[in-house]
Amino acid sequence: MTTPSPKSSNTVWHHATVTRERRAKLNGHKSVLLWFTGLSGAGKSTLAHALEESLYQMGYHTFVLDGDNVRHGLCGDLGFSNEARVENIRRISEVAKLFVEAGVIVLTAFISPFRADRAKARNLVGADFFEIYCRCPLDVCEERDVKGLYRRARAGEIKEFTGISSPYEEPEQPELVVETSGRSIEDCVEQILNYLIQLGIYEPNPR
Repeated sequence: MTTPSPKSSNTVWHHATVTRERRAKLNGHKSVLLWFTGLSGAGKSTLAHALEESLYQMGYHTFVLDGDNVRHGLCGDLGFSNEARVENIRRISEVAKLFVEAGVIVLTAFISPFRADRAKARNLVGADFFEIYCRCPLDVCEERDVKGLYRRARAGEIKEFTGISSPYEEPEQPELVVETSGRSIEDCVEQILNYLIQLGIYEPNPR
């Protein structure tokens, strides 16, 4: 795994004249980070993309950072050891923060199994971090298993697989819990939109 280099002592943060507040005014909405977490097969990516579609259709500026997609590029050098998972989430947290600063509603879909890593992401982004726990029983996730990952993990072909040979630490105080095992995607999206309305982040048909 690539170890991040220490920050150079020769770098100085440059403060932009186009601020996040100005971008929000231009976009017509606030920017936040919606952090979807849960087991593989819990519906994180499906739900994040469905929510993004709904927001996009109403004129919101959005972007989904998907676990599998990010490992094709930014995190393509990382494996799945505990150390690599920590670095994976660290990188995503930094990228997500930049997107929030750019005025975008960011949706991240990562297992992110460790509470400490999610806490670091929260501390980095601050009050604009909202943890959404896609709660789904392990047996249901295994029944879905669209990628065949659980089957391979049970057979010993995939080492350190979350929920089987590596732990998943459930969120203790997430902003929102979405029960994805017995509800439709549409119902789950509506639940999140209603929550965003309460926060003043989203309003139907803003334009």
